[in-house]
Amino acid sequence: MFSINSENGYSVTRCFLLCSLMPLITAKGNDVESPTKILDADKPPSESQLGLRDVVFVIQSQRNSFHVRQAEKLRKDLLLQTQALQESPPVILLLHTLSDNEGDWSILPLLPNLSSQFGTNSSWIMFLEEDTRVKLHKLHEVLKKFDRRKEWFLGKPLHDEESTIIHHYAFSENPAAFEYPDFSAGWALSIPLVNRLTNKIEEEPLKSDFTIDLKHEVALYIWEDGNGPRLTGVPELCTLPEHNPRAQYCATTVSSHSPLCGQPVKSDNIFVAVKTCKKFHSDRVPVVKKTWGKQASLLEYYSDYADPAIPTINLGVPNTERGHCGKTFAILRRFLSNHVPNTDWLLIVDDDTLIRMVFSREAVVQLLASGCKCYSNDAPDDMVLGMCLNALRVPVTHSPLFHQARPEDYAKDFLAHQTPVSFHKHWNINPIAVFNKWLKNDKHTEGLQKSTKDEL
Repeated sequence: MFSINSENGYSVTRCFLLCSLMPLITAKGNDVESPTKILDADKPPSESQLGLRDVVFVIQSQRNSFHVRQAEKLRKDLLLQTQALQESPPVILLLHTLSDNEGDWSILPLLPNLSSQFGTNSSWIMFLEEDTRVKLHKLHEVLKKFDRRKEWFLGKPLHDEESTIIHHYAFSENPAAFEYPDFSAGWALSIPLVNRLTNKIEEEPLKSDFTIDLKHEVALYIWEDGNGPRLTGVPELCTLPEHNPRAQYCATTVSSHSPLCGQPVKSDNIFVAVKTCKKFHSDRVPVVKKTWGKQASLLEYYSDYADPAIPTINLGVPNTERGHCGKTFAILRRFLSNHVPNTDWLLIVDDDTLIRMVFSREAVVQLLASGCKCYSNDAPDDMVLGMCLNALRVPVTHSPLFHQARPEDYAKDFLAHQTPVSFHKHWNINPIAVFNKWLKNDKHTEGLQKSTKDEL
């Protein structure tokens, strides 16, 4: 059964979830390494001078109410730990409150803001995800080992096993040569680095209008073709579960508890729309039917050809090689018609993907009522939807559990602490084997339950 949850006492209103276009202790099998060691020449003149008040914490929060509550819990925990340590409280910021620009979740656009506020009175900017758990005294000890007068980029390193499309095949000759941080473990920038990056942004404004893998793109921008610092791996920044015995030396861990989200939404309150076309009826559709399609109570296949053997429904929209905006909007209109059962949730899925987009009914109502439409049938549907929903102020919530590529395209350690909801593409893989390994039964249900909360 699919399980999209709404918190008891909160109504499901405007909701949309989209795989973003816009991520233990070591990068090797979660084995514990020795604590950070810094050469004497790199130590600050007086380590004891660094107080927690010199660290600015930025929680990478999102606007919807569930994620706000998760971020507030983490902020409260940090403040309680500070009080117990009898330290002056640090500044703790929630990312979603720092700007009205939805694109600023990508961090780099906010660096000038952080530099102007904290560039002369702080030493570190520490970024945390909502599920990151922090042992503040251990983190404090770790940061004191680094000379805050220098440029530092700290984190738990990830690397690609092979060149991958989500990183534009960067470092194809040796993908493991470039390391980027696992945001779940937390990551830090020293203020001198923040200030220099700010100068760079102000002199040469950021050009990219979309993000595919934020953690990799941030690391690339900082590295600056070898002119900036590479990521420094910090063994104490971990993605082990918080109660794992091996996490005793960790300054950060990840939450081992699924959030309490109320009762799961029943599968008969979720309408599933699978996008396909005639040329894939014989190879992709059977995979859907043999795997996750068996879990859906209400499912229809939409194509450019009506095939009663499947069956598929011809939406009257010609197939396109890319974008598929026309087909997606035809599905949205059909969802509000009397041709399909009346449900609160709509899942739109490509025939070579698990779940790709999740809408609430109210989000679809507002979207279509606004007059939003495709400028062509092959326009990129996700980007068109994102722009329209942003204009409507309907929150678009990102989940790192929705993947736009194959498991092989992601760092092994990144997937090791996840319960994925979806992967994309059948290229050079056995999709049924991928489903059985990563997404079958309880794994899929738990992952979806964790990633879809009341206002997604």
